Amino acid sequence: MSDLDADARLDIVLVARVLANDDKAAFAHLVRRHQGLVRAQLRRLCKEDHAWADDLAQETFLLAWRKLDQYRNESRFSTWLYRIAYTCFLQAQRKRHDTKADAEIELLETETPSAGSGDTQTEFALAIDMRRALSQLADGERETILHCYHLDLSHEDTAIVLGIPLGTVKSHIKRGKEKLKKMLAVWSDSDQSVKREDNHE
Repeated sequence: MSDLDADARLDIVLVARVLANDDKAAFAHLVRRHQGLVRAQLRRLCKEDHAWADDLAQETFLLAWRKLDQYRNESRFSTWLYRIAYTCFLQAQRKRHDTKADAEIELLETETPSAGSGDTQTEFALAIDMRRALSQLADGERETILHCYHLDLSHEDTAIVLGIPLGTVKSHIKRGKEKLKKMLAVWSDSDQSVKREDNHE
């Protein structure tokens, strides 16, 4: 356990206390430590439907309580929770007969801007284009980008959460980034034009 950081070591201690003594206070501590990030993951998978995501988060922790003896310390406890949450989402989505298996991910917060500077309007337009570009990615590409970049998981942990090989994660990331770069090329061209104009002043 010496190579683990303090957070990971605390999770292991809390899990051990739950399993040894049916310690509900220790499990409540685990919930408090991880519920924010689990909710963030689910809200993006659920198209920012907070009520649905919160219901799934509750289901995630109920399952974690019942299956805690199956946790083997082969990955971080948080990664194990993300995997349960992702599975809950997939099962709930099938029950809803959602024809879009992609669950459009919002990696950027895109509140409608008030009348203001051109920069604000430009940022809003870029955010809209980013959302549209993300919605056009394949399921695996979008979900790996969500977990690697928004949730800041490693490629290895993302592979565990999504239940796919590490090589597939890397391929999805590479293809997804290449597609986003092409779809958002107009913004890159615009930046270059602005830089050229600035250099002429």
